[in-house]
Amino acid sequence: MNYVAESCSAWPRQVQHDAERSARYNAAVFSTFLIVLPVFALIFAGWFARRIDVLREHAAAELNRFVVYLALPAMLAETILHASWAEIWQPGFVAAFGGSAVLLFALTMVIQLRRGAHLADAAIDGLNAGYANTGFIGFPLALVALGPAALAPAVVATIITACLLFAVAIALIELGLQAEASRGAILAKAGGRLIRNPILVAPLLAGIFAATGLTMPAPADGFLKLLAAAASPCALVALGAFLARSGKGAGAVREPAMLVGAKLFGQPLLAWGLATHVFRLPAPLTHTAVLLAALPTGTGPFMLAELYGRRAEVTSRVILASTIAAVITVSAYLALV
Repeated sequence: MNYVAESCSAWPRQVQHDAERSARYNAAVFSTFLIVLPVFALIFAGWFARRIDVLREHAAAELNRFVVYLALPAMLAETILHASWAEIWQPGFVAAFGGSAVLLFALTMVIQLRRGAHLADAAIDGLNAGYANTGFIGFPLALVALGPAALAPAVVATIITACLLFAVAIALIELGLQAEASRGAILAKAGGRLIRNPILVAPLLAGIFAATGLTMPAPADGFLKLLAAAASPCALVALGAFLARSGKGAGAVREPAMLVGAKLFGQPLLAWGLATHVFRLPAPLTHTAVLLAALPTGTGPFMLAELYGRRAEVTSRVILASTIAAVITVSAYLALV
């Protein structure tokens, strides 16, 4: 009888505890959403400006070129110049984030090839699943959500994604489309694109300069700071304008569900598993690796899809759907941690 009475009296307390816990979680989700809202609001601003023709047809391409060739390299260089070697060189982070991208890229390719896809198409789908938008969304989001300490790992993640993974995809696409070409020619072409990539060249030069122990002259440092400050807003607006051009409506969001699911759930789960169970990273680096892995698909795969005329429509749909869904998934992850 006493047991029944105690159980009846404990039940309201348990209900109240669960309600309070649910309220705290909902408040955390909402406060996190308010943190990431400015980032996605800039994407929407670019989308809306393109829709009402304030930004014209080629605005997304030109803004993208400005970000890729000027603003983002300046941001990468500025971060390298003012970061310590210990902040940049994090082998565990490189392995956890890079491993999640490479594993998902390879797994997606294998699945698509087993389904009878062409090698070039499978490589582009691999990028769709494993190419996180670290350059355009990663920097502003990591800064507002995790603080300045996350910028150096974001540089490393951007180099892994936009340079190394990109180069592997180019080599595989060329291999698939030019089976008669020699392997040396294919690797030379991929290497040529890599060494001309400003996203790789800028931080490399900055790292060499920092290693000399010299101090950047104040005018040059001011120039880099001004240019770097334009990277995040211009990148986000350019992404929004690109999505306005590539959007195809509700039906377009459903078609690439597998690739979107792999990107938004598969890669962060892989990054979390590698970071916590294999490399045992400290909590801040683990959160940074998972957050960057949880970002939507970047515009890099679409550039290759358009360049080679393969899977461009599907790729644009993946970028659109994953970017919209990431507003919810990224906010939920940040609230959990």
